[in-house]
Amino acid sequence: MYHEVTYQDIARQRRNRIIAAVVAVIIAIALVVAFMAASAIGREQGTVTLRESVLDAAKQCCAVEGSYPSSLSHLEQRYGLVVNRADYDVRYEWLGDNVLPSVVVTLR
Repeated sequence: MYHEVTYQDIARQRRNRIIAAVVAVIIAIALVVAFMAASAIGREQGTVTLRESVLDAAKQCCAVEGSYPSSLSHLEQRYGLVVNRADYDVRYEWLGDNVLPSVVVTLR
């Protein structure tokens, strides 16, 4: 059976295509925003984890050697601490042999 394509049919098809394209663009934008937010949250969590790792290594050093290390490089060389210096800036302040060092980790 022959069905004549009317102007309304063409307009409806065009409208449906436009709606589908707009929905696809909105979904793509939502995915990009969600990925960026997750990435930022992961980087922030990385600062917390790195700080805890530095402090744990310093405590281990104190338990083994009897004093806290005077530098971050001591922890890297002898206790296997790995610092991603491309993403994080670590400020390690030694306060004394028997005082837990001050550690501040920030994103670059």
